[in-house]
Amino acid sequence: MSTRARVITVRSLDVAVVRKRIKNLHLGVYPPDGRVRVAAPLAVSDEAVRVAVIRKLGWIRRQQSKFQNQPRQSAREMVNGESHFFRGKRYRLRIVAYEGAGRIRLRPSATMELHVRTRLDVEGRALVLRNWYRQQLKERIPPLLRKWEPVVGARANDWGVRRMKTKWGSCNTKAGRIWINLELAKKPDSCLEYIVVHELVHLLERRHNDNFFALMDRVLPRWRLLRAELNHSELSAETWNDIEAARPRAAENDARGLAAKDG
Repeated sequence: MSTRARVITVRSLDVAVVRKRIKNLHLGVYPPDGRVRVAAPLAVSDEAVRVAVIRKLGWIRRQQSKFQNQPRQSAREMVNGESHFFRGKRYRLRIVAYEGAGRIRLRPSATMELHVRTRLDVEGRALVLRNWYRQQLKERIPPLLRKWEPVVGARANDWGVRRMKTKWGSCNTKAGRIWINLELAKKPDSCLEYIVVHELVHLLERRHNDNFFALMDRVLPRWRLLRAELNHSELSAETWNDIEAARPRAAENDARGLAAKDG
């Protein structure tokens, strides 16, 4: 199976095409700028891909417009007064000189104190914050799994937290492993809970089909409202790489939040 992406141009639109051992063609539009990716069966020609893209041009343009208009933070400089989010709440950053290991402290005044060495550069400060976000998620996820696994009727064999550019979560159905996007540390608790449930349901139903939606309706009736809340929340600034994003892991399903997909 080939997962190497090649780019074709369709009416001035660059489209990344990945051929896989699948039955149907899947078209996706991804943030932050609405890049287009097609996962196509091995036997489908470039011309057939072009026809499929042309048929969906209107839908593609609408999705690109949504991404372009979605609120998005500028690149974080990790300086005093800068806004950062945790559990859906905005905090103002305050840098505190500290010679020990970097740490984060939240104050009642909606201040996020970043205790770091004065010589630490921007990336070093950002790493301290990301590590703190990761630890916070690792503390919040186990109680959610204990709550929802018996409700869903599926158990995750393993789980983890990682940075993901086009997914809020993912699931390896064969291994029974779920992954949660590090960005969810910044979102309200209800959004994290929705993604945990979403990925647990994928352990029962791999694809986004009628059965999947019926299962979601049964275990979390308000999931569509939570999805909308997550999809309309402010996105962080990121460096996006088309080729990396065009290499999904085998047997994984994405929580369709960050990316708009068709088919």
